[in-house]
Amino acid sequence: GEAVPGGGGGSAGDVPPLPVLKPGAKSSSIIVSPRQRGNPVLKFIRNVPWEFGDVVPDYVLGQSTCALFLSLRYHHLNPGYIHDRLRHLGRSYGLQLLLLQVDVKDPHQALKDLAKICILADCTLLVAWSPEEAGRYLETYKAYEQKPPDLLKERVEQDFLSRMTDCLTSIKSVNKTDALSLLTTFGSLAAVVDAPREDLSLCPGVGPQKV
Repeated sequence: GEAVPGGGGGSAGDVPPLPVLKPGAKSSSIIVSPRQRGNPVLKFIRNVPWEFGDVVPDYVLGQSTCALFLSLRYHHLNPGYIHDRLRHLGRSYGLQLLLLQVDVKDPHQALKDLAKICILADCTLLVAWSPEEAGRYLETYKAYEQKPPDLLKERVEQDFLSRMTDCLTSIKSVNKTDALSLLTTFGSLAAVVDAPREDLSLCPGVGPQKV
């Protein structure tokens, strides 16, 4: 079938009318937009229920939390797509996530650009390296819906930190200690990428040779 916008895959076909869920409405399930039909991520949402519904975001994860899904490969082919989606979404939800699946060889420039887009749109960027990891993020946000925000933040940050460390240590001269040092000093992968060489070389353990 046709590729789903955002890079999900699959086609909609003839489906019965879907329940409409407005921001603020309660549901025990993750509500999934029909445009996500065929997205492999759905196979990995196993620990919380999900159902299709007529919603503006791709995934509604709670009364005030939603997510848009984007694969980097799709973004390279359709760079304007995510701007249109964010514009259409507006500020309908208190916490708006951009769930980005990295499925290209060299993601660094695109990650940098999308990090900036998310800052401007007041949207939280979540980076997944496989459909399984993307599904786990969605499950976590839904499962922690009734828990204090700090608990969720801690859980996601631990997962995210390990991923960012993996990303930085893929550079030959950077080890795990260097990666943690860089992330602690600069606060985010985008800030590390943007940092001038002099600032990087001042980072403990990194030094001018590694820069």
